[in-house]
Amino acid sequence: MAEDASLTRRGFLALGAGLAVAAGCRGGGGGATAAAALPLQPGPMTLDLAGSEVATWGYGTVPGPEIRLRAGDVLRVRLDNGLPEGTTVHWHGLAPPNAMDGVPRVTQVPVEPGGTFLYEFRTPVAGSFMYHAHVGVQLDRGLYGPLVVEPRDEPLSYDREYVLMLDDWADGVEETGPHTDHGGVPAESAVDPGPATVSFGGRTYPLVLVNGHPPDDPPVLEGRPGDRLRLRVMNVAADTGFRFAVAGHPLTVTHTDGMPVEPVTVDVLRLGMGERYDVLVELGRRDGAWQIGVAPEGRRGWGRAVLRYTGSPASSAPPVTAWPAELDGRPAEHADLLAVEPLALPPGRPDRVFDLTLDGTEIGGQSYPDADPLTVAEGEWVRLVLRNTGAKWHPMHLHGHHFQVLTPSGRGPVKDTVAVPARGGVVTFDFLATNPGKWLFHCHNHHHMEDGMVRLVRYGSA
Repeated sequence: MAEDASLTRRGFLALGAGLAVAAGCRGGGGGATAAAALPLQPGPMTLDLAGSEVATWGYGTVPGPEIRLRAGDVLRVRLDNGLPEGTTVHWHGLAPPNAMDGVPRVTQVPVEPGGTFLYEFRTPVAGSFMYHAHVGVQLDRGLYGPLVVEPRDEPLSYDREYVLMLDDWADGVEETGPHTDHGGVPAESAVDPGPATVSFGGRTYPLVLVNGHPPDDPPVLEGRPGDRLRLRVMNVAADTGFRFAVAGHPLTVTHTDGMPVEPVTVDVLRLGMGERYDVLVELGRRDGAWQIGVAPEGRRGWGRAVLRYTGSPASSAPPVTAWPAELDGRPAEHADLLAVEPLALPPGRPDRVFDLTLDGTEIGGQSYPDADPLTVAEGEWVRLVLRNTGAKWHPMHLHGHHFQVLTPSGRGPVKDTVAVPARGGVVTFDFLATNPGKWLFHCHNHHHMEDGMVRLVRYGSA
């Protein structure tokens, strides 16, 4: 992905060989579906971290190439495995046919080194999504990228668009302490661990990257005075929840996990792993460069990008460690987010309810693969009640479905990943069993998942 990841009214952008995808122009999404498949080629590569070359795995770049199409188009991606081990691709937030979901030994056999696999399915739902490897801890390297499905008729009006992928990073970086001082914030500004502090994981990551860039070499977002920017903010980290804010600029939330909500203005986003938010940022009649801060929850560390007004000196940038006050401001809560398109639930009560405790890396007292499937029948209205008794927040992700979070409004956000608070936090959500197969339901802390924090949602005898 280029450092300037904006999309304006430039027409079409070619990605890979032969796949035409739409540019995100204001007021509507053009685009086309090409007959040729986009080649996606995972393999060993090097990544430049502010002048330091490190070895990792990726899809040619970190993040991988952006895939962009319109609702109703067919996604065609040919995976050519250049890794020394098997791999798959999961289309995070989409609801493909089960065989296209990319879960090793559940929906497909991993593609062996030198092998090829064609992912092909229609994408009827617009939104901000991601793709990433789903074998072992491959995601924890550079095997991820953005996937944007534009609506046929874009209701939002904006001038420029940027995709920002937030990641915790350790590959090739010497670890000298928990999120050490490589571009880190001062101790008095950090989101320090404590009994009441949000914490998603406990491992050490020396760097926080934004679009593959460390804080010493931040990506730059440019806009003219008076512009409206659309930011698609995605947390693809393995072990870290983030706060995200833009100094001097409020954020108007328009989508969560790609699904539209009634616009609500906040200071800061809080994103668990796997969660995404779309926000609008109004650029005032001003100039200069403004810090976009990314703060890990419950640990030291720091990531950033820079918002620069057109015409400001190219060298202008806030200090590396400048802490936007908005990071300590009002976040977007589930109760604030009203779904524009709630799930079409029938009258009455759910057909099936699963009441599940999250404790350590167990779901409902069981750890995968020694865990009973959560069996549903096609057409059922299913409710999951998640009760977190542990000390870590758990971002829980359901494959193949969108669900609606229950809130007092009755119009809670429609999502695919939801963070369940630690120490007694409860989140309840509903989904419609309309996509048959065997689907993963798991914590999107990649280490928790590898330790067995997984259950299968299984249709009948699937």
